[in-house]
Amino acid sequence: MKRPSQLFTRPLRWRRACPGSSASAAAPGELQSWLQEAGSLTLRLRRLCGDSFRLVVLDQAWQKPFAEEARLLRLRPGQRALVREVSLQDTDRPLVVARSIIPLHTLHGADRRLARLGNRPLGHLLFADPRLQRLDLHVTRVEPAQRLAGAFDSGSAPIWGRRSLYSLGRDHTLLVAEFFLPELMQLTARTLPP
Repeated sequence: MKRPSQLFTRPLRWRRACPGSSASAAAPGELQSWLQEAGSLTLRLRRLCGDSFRLVVLDQAWQKPFAEEARLLRLRPGQRALVREVSLQDTDRPLVVARSIIPLHTLHGADRRLARLGNRPLGHLLFADPRLQRLDLHVTRVEPAQRLAGAFDSGSAPIWGRRSLYSLGRDHTLLVAEFFLPELMQLTARTLPP
């Protein structure tokens, strides 16, 4: 049977990131702006990387999400959804890995296009859609034991992630989780003015 994730060995523990919340307070200072980014993460990465930005699809399949993901999306137990895991890269260097869960009930009408992204970033379509609303935001700290070997190499350091529950209108919800790798912080530090 196929794993529910090509990135993680088990479900992650998330904490709600409300205004004034301490959920992300333990994250390093240089990560704060990434965890709290309200706009398109894809656009911000494109600005940082320029022409060397690329997206690599690690996996995309109809499968059962983790139980907590299913609960947030109001899916029945065992119900499948489109699960997409990608790496957002500067040439061949992964900076962010992302996991998106798109229920079948979201993929109707114009939103069917979300199932046919190929190597295009999901954020490109989402943030161009005037219906887009972030309904909830969570953060997590991922320890090395929670990551699958070979999925991404971030050494022994923990990585931080955020998860957004989005709506594209009535009953069109999806979940997008993004995990910030140490290489992103290294690149950001090199591009900051002295």
